[in-house]
Amino acid sequence: MKKTGREKVLEMRNLSVSFVSSSATVNAIRSVDLDLYKGETLAIVGESGSGKSVTMKAVMGILDKNAVVNSGTINFTYNREANENATIDLLTLSKKEMRKQINGKRIAMIFQDPMTSLDPTMSVAKQIMEGMVWHYGTSKKEAYGKALDLLKEVGIDDPDKRMKQYPHQLSGGMRQRIVIAIALACDPELLICDEPTTALDVTIQAKIIELIQRIQRERGISVIYITHDLGIVAKVADYVNVMYAGKIVEKGKVDEIYFDPRHPYTWGLLSAMPDLDTDDSRLYTIPGSPPSLKNAIKGDPFAPRNIYALKIDERLEPPMFKISDTHYASTWLLDERAPKVDMPVELKNRITRMQKEGERNV
Repeated sequence: MKKTGREKVLEMRNLSVSFVSSSATVNAIRSVDLDLYKGETLAIVGESGSGKSVTMKAVMGILDKNAVVNSGTINFTYNREANENATIDLLTLSKKEMRKQINGKRIAMIFQDPMTSLDPTMSVAKQIMEGMVWHYGTSKKEAYGKALDLLKEVGIDDPDKRMKQYPHQLSGGMRQRIVIAIALACDPELLICDEPTTALDVTIQAKIIELIQRIQRERGISVIYITHDLGIVAKVADYVNVMYAGKIVEKGKVDEIYFDPRHPYTWGLLSAMPDLDTDDSRLYTIPGSPPSLKNAIKGDPFAPRNIYALKIDERLEPPMFKISDTHYASTWLLDERAPKVDMPVELKNRITRMQKEGERNV
């Protein structure tokens, strides 16, 4: 159980983002609301193109040049001085102000491919030290010592040797640990992990996830995971936001999303997880494809792929229906006038197995 009186770190309201080109306007993010609290982990899940990464790039102020923020606020609360909090709308800051005040210093991001984050021409030491010197004017000697400590913290063997090496001389798992060390160098209060283990093998994936969890516990930082891997989400998240077609369609505590999902899209995502205990030899896939976001969406964007769709789905996009104080879903099936529809039997059986397995592991 979470304690009451949680401190809010990030509050996003009505964020809408479009990408404009000579041929079309893509409405990538549509009225997204999001909340994150201190020390907690929020996972944002959904298919590729659902808007997960774009939402977090808006938080970091690193949207592409052709991006247009149509509406919204992103209020970030951070510790300015000892025991004094400050709140700022990140969308009001210029790119230069974001780099100086926020990026790396108070919010850090780990990307899925470490080689796109690391400079091949700079040594490991210089890349870890850079943020400390830039943001805080730390002396090179002190920054070097802290960089060495960070390498030890993220589990790098023979850190003195690694400090002098370059990214191409390291393994994929080691490079990702270096990226994590760089992200932690300036003691950020929020860590955003964008598919941090995609390019790694399964054994290294587990070690990187455990590393991020340990560092989060020790430092008390807040973490946002962007992922399509629901297996990872089950291990790391306190809360889950399910995104589809640029919008959050279901959100709740991790147990609510896994054991009591209410949106047909969430049913599809959970059903598509590989399951060794199922009697069905086929791997489930959600039928159809996500809609094009070049055109204005009429009705429920998931309706063409939803075998439970109602006639109203063709006309009106559903609001967020409240299931509990922490659990909401955007589907007309939750309207009191809608016919009662249960989740697929195979998914219900899977959830029962998951619950029993969870009870055995307690």
